[in-house]
Amino acid sequence: MGIEQSFDSNFRYVLVAARRARQLQNGSAPLVNSRSGKACKIAQDEIAAGKVSYVKSNTPILKPEVPGAEIPKFAIS
Repeated sequence: MGIEQSFDSNFRYVLVAARRARQLQNGSAPLVNSRSGKACKIAQDEIAAGKVSYVKSNTPILKPEVPGAEIPKFAIS
């Protein structure tokens, strides 16, 4: 695992910003001074300043094996 400084997709950026915005709404102190009072904008400003990053796990995602339906076999003679 390593701390990532740049985002590999817009989706990951939105996830990180949303999680940080939720932390701000729940009482966390902002890490940067922002002109906005909105948690979403403050979270974006923190990401732009390099104060917020994420940890990307190298753990592979394993899908459980689901047994398939039994298919009857017919002998044709």
